[in-house]
Amino acid sequence: MQKEVLLEMVVQNHKDCSYFCKNINAENIDFRLTEQTASVGFIYRHIGETTNLIAQFFGYETDVEGTTMGQKDTGIQYDLDTSHRYFENGYNVLKELVVNTTDGQWLEEIDTIWFGKISRIKLFSIVLFHNSHHCGQISSAILKGRKLVE
Repeated sequence: MQKEVLLEMVVQNHKDCSYFCKNINAENIDFRLTEQTASVGFIYRHIGETTNLIAQFFGYETDVEGTTMGQKDTGIQYDLDTSHRYFENGYNVLKELVVNTTDGQWLEEIDTIWFGKISRIKLFSIVLFHNSHHCGQISSAILKGRKLVE
């Protein structure tokens, strides 16, 4: 039952985030709430990059580069199709992770450069909470933000 519960969590997180991210387009990709906040496009790319890069700690290979992690949004225009591909691939990897991880492995600790030694289940939950947080930011920026003139 553990696999089924974790898979449902991934599926629901993907569904919730996709609900907001499906509304990203060329007109709103540069929307921000304030000058200090990141744009919709930056945050969307960040979700995809982060999910794929964290998957490396679980043993999954990726060719995704971390261009947004720990960085400030400087107005770089990210290709929406690439960001979407990173986003979807990240969720596919999370689903694969759940299917391929045994119940006992979830409590095993793995070394990460960002969080130190941490259990697989904690790192898994960090990814889901991270994505939810940023999808909320995207939603707010699309609904209440605007393209700021620089």
